[in-house]
Amino acid sequence: MKVMEKVNILGVPVDKTDMKGALDKITVLLDMDGTNTIYTPNSEMVINAVKDKELMAILKSGDLVVPDGIGLVYASRIYGNPLSERVAGFDLMTGMLKILDKEERSVYLLGGKPEIAQRAADNIAKRFPSIKIKGTRNGYFKEQDVPGMVEQINASGAEVLLVALGSPKQEKWISSNLGRLKVSIAMGVGGSFDVLAGEVSRAPLIFRKAGLEWFYRLITQPWRAARMLSLPVFVIKVLIDRGRRSRK
Repeated sequence: MKVMEKVNILGVPVDKTDMKGALDKITVLLDMDGTNTIYTPNSEMVINAVKDKELMAILKSGDLVVPDGIGLVYASRIYGNPLSERVAGFDLMTGMLKILDKEERSVYLLGGKPEIAQRAADNIAKRFPSIKIKGTRNGYFKEQDVPGMVEQINASGAEVLLVALGSPKQEKWISSNLGRLKVSIAMGVGGSFDVLAGEVSRAPLIFRKAGLEWFYRLITQPWRAARMLSLPVFVIKVLIDRGRRSRK
């Protein structure tokens, strides 16, 4: 498969792809050796990666790194190397589930509050009846539990592992266990289990198409306001970085 061009956004290499291209790559990753990683950075995650060398290295090592936030699309335009569209992590995960359903493949769900992962799995099974659900595990565990958890995931025979521990915990968990995991794909999915379980609703389509999902979350979940402050910081850093590059 042709190597994807990347856009460097504050040091994070983001694949220059659209949803179709990302899903096409997933079909290839499913049959590749080893455990392949999928990460879905938004502007907040990129800002965190600038400050966190471990997270930056993890994102640089990803086999598929897509622009989950509209901020990354705007940033790519500032750099003069525009991404064609936002590839929302939830939609990418749903597209992958469709592939797994069509090809009768298997998945394991790790993360979320107690019972949420199981409810999410139950709803996946209803929507995609040909997917084999190999197991679930909530996100409440201690470090000493991890080897046994990895053993259980491997013993299940799951081909895809969805990890919903929130960022950067999920990316670091995947990275630290890459040498032991035997799944074909491990993907960080943030709060997706809450949506799959029916616990949380996504923004209406009109907001998503306009790139205003962040605004919908702000007005419906005002406690997120502090996190939203990362967006203007992100834009300022991108403008400074673009200026620095143009002077070279």
